Amino acid sequence: MKRSAAKRWLQAGLLLLCGLGLLHVSLVTDICLRYVKESMRPLLIASGVVLVVLGIASALLDRQRGHEEHKSHDHGHDHSALPRVSWLLLLPALSLLVYAPPALGAYTAARQPAKVITQRSSFDPLPSTSPLPMTLSDFTSRVQQDRGQAIEGRTVLMTGIVTPRGDGSWDLTRIIISCCAADAQSVKVRIYGGGPVPSANTWVSVTGAWHPGGTLGTGSAAVALDARTVEKIPRPLNGYQDALPPPSTITR
Repeated sequence: MKRSAAKRWLQAGLLLLCGLGLLHVSLVTDICLRYVKESMRPLLIASGVVLVVLGIASALLDRQRGHEEHKSHDHGHDHSALPRVSWLLLLPALSLLVYAPPALGAYTAARQPAKVITQRSSFDPLPSTSPLPMTLSDFTSRVQQDRGQAIEGRTVLMTGIVTPRGDGSWDLTRIIISCCAADAQSVKVRIYGGGPVPSANTWVSVTGAWHPGGTLGTGSAAVALDARTVEKIPRPLNGYQDALPPPSTITR
């Protein structure tokens, strides 16, 4: 009977540990943003709360059951066993509390093809702002699909992570997820110049102009930039979106 009680307490402890792990990465810290979009954060917090409540409730019920069994002097044998699959919860729960895997970055981006950019039939006129803030997807579509070649000669500003290529150039990359890290796709712009290649996974702000290659406005055009400035920036909260550069980099 004591053995059975210990198993029940262990089950409650696993629930509580998993709940605390979820709350740690989603409520106490921003670690969850390494793996999911910001919009998923409330669901993770709610899940953590539910698991904590279930763990506490399970522990209290087991304690009450133990008192009742003691009063009834029930000396029967309980042959129930903790399912082996339950032990699989232990390592993820501990990792959430002690060690969280790093965010997706250059390693992932270097091993997958660039995301296919949706074909566009028309383009609005570009603002006269210089440098012009752009997403990597918008830059790609302008370079390869805009027959008006409005991007030619324009100084643009984009942000992303550094993905070294090993030949003196590197890719400015944005990793995009629809739900979680499992469905990640990468948008890349090849960068030439701008000084030494920054360390992999560094978040940077890059200004420059289109690097000539192929015919601008067609699929043969190189999705590349001749960098004029490269500056290190903090990781933005929308790191898993192909978003415009943060305002702090635009208003320099």
